[in-house]
Amino acid sequence: MLKLLNDRYDYGIEIVLLSIDEGIIGYRDDSLATVKRNQQQYGLPLEIFSFKDLYDWTMDEIVSVAGIRNSCTYCGVFRRQSLDRGAAKLGISHVVTGHNADDMAETVLMNILRGDVARLEKSTAIITQSSGSPIKRSKPFKYSYQKEIVLYAHYMKLDYFSTECTYAPEAFRGTAREYMKNLEAVRPSCIIDIIQSGENLGIKG
Repeated sequence: MLKLLNDRYDYGIEIVLLSIDEGIIGYRDDSLATVKRNQQQYGLPLEIFSFKDLYDWTMDEIVSVAGIRNSCTYCGVFRRQSLDRGAAKLGISHVVTGHNADDMAETVLMNILRGDVARLEKSTAIITQSSGSPIKRSKPFKYSYQKEIVLYAHYMKLDYFSTECTYAPEAFRGTAREYMKNLEAVRPSCIIDIIQSGENLGIKG
C-alpha cells in the first residue's frame, strides 16, 4: 500500500522491507517466504534480522525455558528492540508496522487484565518511540479491522500469508483474543470501543 501511494503521489520516501525472524518454526518460515516474494514483486530491498543473531536465542528456545504463557510478552519486547536495532543499522528513521484494530484491542485488554497502566497509556498511540531512540514506529492500520485487510488483500490478489503463530492460542494474548471474539458476537463495535476505552483510560496525578 505504501509503495503504491509513494509511486502515485511521489512522496519521495525510500522504502525498505525490514523483517524480523523470531525463530518460530512453522510460522515465521511462511511469512519470510511471502516477504521474499514481495521483495521481487515490488522491487524493494529486503533486510532480515533474527533473534538468534541479535540475542543468541530463538523464540522457540525462549519458550522451551520460560514457558508458553508469556511468550507474546517476550516476543513483543524483543521484536520492538530488533526493529529499532535493524532500523538504526540501515539508517531508517521511521518504521511502519501492520498492526490492525484487532491487535490494538487485544493489547488494551491484556494490559487492563494485568493492571499494567504504564503500558496501557502507550499501547493505543498511533506513533510510538522507544526511550533514547530517534526511530519512530507508526501503525497506520490502527482502526482497520483484520477482516477488512484480509478482504482487501484477497480481492486485490495481493500475496500475503495467514498462518497463525504457533504460540498464540495458548499464550495470554490468545485468552484476550478469545474473549474479544466472544464479545464481538454480541457487540460488533467492541473492537473499536475497546481501543477508544484504552485511549481514554489513565491515571491522574
